[in-house]
Amino acid sequence: MTTRISDPNRREVLAGLGASAAGLIAGGAGGLVTAQLALQARPATLSLRPGQSATPIWELAAVSHIGDVRLKRFDRCQVVFSNNLPVPLAPVWYGLHAPMAADPLRGRAPAPPDTTETSIISMSNAGTLLADFRLFEDGLRQPARALPIIVAETGAVAVDRDEILLIEEWRLRPDGTAVPPGQDPKDTTPLYTINGKTSFELSASAGERLRLRFINGSQRSALAIKLENHEVNVMALDGQPAVPFPARNGALVLAPGARADAFVDAAASAPFLLHDGMEARQVGNLTISGKLERAPLSPPQPLPSNDLPEKLDLRGALRFDVALGATDSGWVRPATFSTASAPAFRARTGRTVVLALQNPAPITTVFHLHGHHFRLLDKLDDGWKPYWLDTLAIEPGQTQRIAFAATSPGRWLIESVATDWAAPRLVRWYGVE
Repeated sequence: MTTRISDPNRREVLAGLGASAAGLIAGGAGGLVTAQLALQARPATLSLRPGQSATPIWELAAVSHIGDVRLKRFDRCQVVFSNNLPVPLAPVWYGLHAPMAADPLRGRAPAPPDTTETSIISMSNAGTLLADFRLFEDGLRQPARALPIIVAETGAVAVDRDEILLIEEWRLRPDGTAVPPGQDPKDTTPLYTINGKTSFELSASAGERLRLRFINGSQRSALAIKLENHEVNVMALDGQPAVPFPARNGALVLAPGARADAFVDAAASAPFLLHDGMEARQVGNLTISGKLERAPLSPPQPLPSNDLPEKLDLRGALRFDVALGATDSGWVRPATFSTASAPAFRARTGRTVVLALQNPAPITTVFHLHGHHFRLLDKLDDGWKPYWLDTLAIEPGQTQRIAFAATSPGRWLIESVATDWAAPRLVRWYGVE
């Protein structure tokens, strides 16, 4: 379901959202709407350098929510997207793989400037999602902020606090302006923020169990984030529950666009350290004030399943080789993408697909799979890691094998981008029939 109107303001967007939802509930158009989300693409600024003017950026903002966007698994959400920027745009969702018409490159045009688009999206999975404009980098005149979206589990999760930590990278010129990804970053300095702040502060009481949702919202850099002197238990990756395991040395390594949910039992004040492959830098602090008086916490239990298959049939799998970023293999920029092009591969619904992802480039390259989550296979192809992913960084000259169950019919995108600020983002598509 898609409708468009022109030139909205915030009040009109919210009023229209409520009226449309009421009409859908009354009319039963495809089921009841159980949640509403009004999004705007709009100009904004960030204070990235003390004593200097704020840096102009673009952002995807949730005007219908105060604070974080929090939905629930199985919500049928009406999304009203208002484009208040001078180029065609649409939010692209990462981590949501239910069949949906909201993917703007699979036959649906993005919203033109000064228009509003309404759609319905079903939240089939709980987890940490991300919505942004990275597929439209070729048209961005300013770097754009992503929007984290939490889809809560249907039952309670035993934590005291649930916090988002959105890590973003900026390339700043001497005059304080920022270079969008995909453009030459000459004469710029990298700078990192958490939740839009160059120094992030999180306060807690000793003994609190924190659920920290780490998101690498940077567009090109693989990053490691560490909370000093704490055990960091990984509970979910890329929005899907994992068998809990402690992060090595308390550090999480995240590819661009990747997400990790971790449980941390707050013990003492400690810094957050970020490593970009060149140097470690402090980007924030956990400050402890007071102490909770209660019995010691038991080890964290796995998060509820999102009902992904427990087993994958590797013996009967369809197998394909995919060379990342190779221009002679059909990779194109999103601006020139067409589903009339040849697919990277096709599969029947219900089949297991194994991809051998080859990185021929002399630099680490990031792969993202839309529509499904995958298992990272062991080197001998006789098992897999105990977690699901939708994003994977592959080192130069290396091949990684992944497997997924083709459960979502449709045409879906795959992405390839080198970890170089000036590198183009490239896409292809695959079909599940």
